[in-house]
Amino acid sequence: QVQLVESGGGLVQAGGSLRLSCAASGRTFSSYVMGWFRQAPGKEREFVAAISWSGGSTYYAGSVKGRFTISRDNARNTVYLQMNSLKPEDTAVYYCAAHSSFKSGTYYPEDYDYWGQGTQVTVSS
Repeated sequence: QVQLVESGGGLVQAGGSLRLSCAASGRTFSSYVMGWFRQAPGKEREFVAAISWSGGSTYYAGSVKGRFTISRDNARNTVYLQMNSLKPEDTAVYYCAAHSSFKSGTYYPEDYDYWGQGTQVTVSS
């Protein structure tokens, strides 16, 4: 079992930056693929970024590539999402997610077994 707790959301002006954190419980954090998803009102949950268990591979949605950076610190059981050059269309609830590295899948919510409660990110124009 893995429990995930996100933090770092808030209100920021367009062009600004935020860093989201996701703290995970459990001693097997380093064996999990970690992902970030987001969901805006009236829209489906969408993939943002993911990182392999070692941190050696990262994956991004086209809409955030070059602006967002995912990273992890396995010693601290934490994954981060650095968000720069934020746009109003980035406004959403951001969720951290995890699945065992023994499972395949990266880009779809159904690939993941564990979810955090979400943190609100609001970008004003």
